[in-house]
Amino acid sequence: MSTVTAIPAASPEEAIAHFQRRLSVETDCADVYSSMASGETDFVLLHVVGSSEVFNRRHIPGAIHLPHRFITAERMAEWPPETLFVVYCAGPHCNGADRAALKLAQSGRPVKIMIGGITGWQDEGFAFATT
Repeated sequence: MSTVTAIPAASPEEAIAHFQRRLSVETDCADVYSSMASGETDFVLLHVVGSSEVFNRRHIPGAIHLPHRFITAERMAEWPPETLFVVYCAGPHCNGADRAALKLAQSGRPVKIMIGGITGWQDEGFAFATT
């Protein structure tokens, strides 16, 4: 028995529940890019880490720079309560998106993390914006 099969796979029902749960809180760079390219941007994309200088040098087109430490109820009141926020940070080595997602969820806002962040966007070969 290999280390892969030493622990049996989940039942299909358990796997469905697990992957639906993950997809309810995560999206990826390709899906964000595709939605934006097709004009189906039904979310607000937030760049949640770094200084203004870092954001101005390189960010995902259409993103709003809102570091997680500045996510407050007052600031979020700019958007209707049902607005879906997609948050990203530098990449897999950064937990800024997790911090932002937690704050948004705690304030009752729908949120997904764009897994991969800036690193994933670059790996996909998508263009960056500068300000």
